[in-house]
Amino acid sequence: MSGQRGRSAPAVGRRDVLAGAAGAALAIALRPAAAATALPRTETTESAIRRFAGDNPIRPGRVTLDLPPLVENGNTVPLTVSVESAMTPEDHVRRIGVFNEKNPQPNVITVHLRPGAGHAQVSTRIRLADTQRITAIAEMSDGTYWSASADAIVTLAACLEG
Repeated sequence: MSGQRGRSAPAVGRRDVLAGAAGAALAIALRPAAAATALPRTETTESAIRRFAGDNPIRPGRVTLDLPPLVENGNTVPLTVSVESAMTPEDHVRRIGVFNEKNPQPNVITVHLRPGAGHAQVSTRIRLADTQRITAIAEMSDGTYWSASADAIVTLAACLEG
């Protein structure tokens, strides 16, 4: 050994620790806002619904949307859509679309059904970015469109990370 002692690290003062903690707190506080702007909304809910249904009138009824009114964690929200239909070749549900107001993409899911499905019901889990209204629309075999909406209050948002 050369007999030379290694250099010691400079002492960290209380001010340095407090400044670092304040900077970390600020970065954490601003992160959701920065992440939300990093994921711009691709289109409006209305334009996504019009892409699904065209210019056809959408009537309330025949569709039941089961969604919890209060959601603790927006990362996994249970959702069930059921439609009153005989599901025969003459009277069946062709498609079910689910739309939201505040997620980066307004079209959550589109499901295509056939008369052989037996029952027009779909269950899944979705992510919700914030408190918002969810709308389910069913296209019937006769060309009519029916809908239902539900509001969900989200306490811990999802869809904010890039």
